[in-house]
Amino acid sequence: MNYYNQIKEELINNEVYKKVKDYSKNRSDLSTYYNVGKLLVEAQGGEERAKYGDGLIKEYSKKLTLELGKKFNLTLLKNIRQFYLIVQKGPTLSDQLSWSHYVELLKFDDIKKINYYIHISINQKLAVRELRFKIKNNEYERLPKDTKNKLKIKEENKINDFIKNPILIKNSYNYIKITEKVLKQLILEDLPNFLSELGEGFCFIKDEYKIKIGERYNYIDLLLFNIKYNCYVVVELKITELKKEHIGQIQTYMNYIDKHIKTINQDKTIGIIICKKGNEFVMEYCSDDRIFNTIYNLTY
Repeated sequence: MNYYNQIKEELINNEVYKKVKDYSKNRSDLSTYYNVGKLLVEAQGGEERAKYGDGLIKEYSKKLTLELGKKFNLTLLKNIRQFYLIVQKGPTLSDQLSWSHYVELLKFDDIKKINYYIHISINQKLAVRELRFKIKNNEYERLPKDTKNKLKIKEENKINDFIKNPILIKNSYNYIKITEKVLKQLILEDLPNFLSELGEGFCFIKDEYKIKIGERYNYIDLLLFNIKYNCYVVVELKITELKKEHIGQIQTYMNYIDKHIKTINQDKTIGIIICKKGNEFVMEYCSDDRIFNTIYNLTY
């Protein structure tokens, strides 16, 4: 089999197709690069041998560059080969993502990590620049361990699965002394990023949400709603280590929302305590599985 001629024909057909049908050029790119990647691997003698040595690809890239242009250089062919090898391991090939999105992921070997970034890129409609930013901030590494395992077996996710730990909050004014008021201010000034750090479907309702318990008014730090899981979300901010009284406080607020605000068609309220330092022993004896805890880190 003349692999070079087949590869050349695939690439030429793709370029012609994109000029004729511009609206679907991304789908054509992905399909063509997958087919070319497969041919490159076969030409090198299979997946195991393709991992070692680039002599044949160097030869092909020189010929393609001379015949089709500088675009088809060694870097592109190596990326195309890696693209095929990764797709073979399980990630869903989606034409909702561009070739540029996939190039950002080709450097990873962890399929769970790749699946995560594909998932959020599609669901959050991330531009390549936004995807790059999330990778730089180690978003996948900050996911709970259980979530990473779910990504591998494609198990259904729960509302807490994508809450990052730690949550990154930008200290825009380089505050040295952080109070709960300052922490809240920093969150509100960069609210879209904060909601993204919590995961999918979170919407802001109000800060300092006033509720009346008996004769006294109380104030919920942040009241959110999650449209994906159809429930209210109470968020409490603490600049200390997690304490047992924090559990009791947020549980009271959650129960109030369930009794006075939640409708019959909505699921039970959940609570998220964001603190400076976690305490696994407090969470171990928290009997309410609607309450979650994570910590925050300030970035500059």
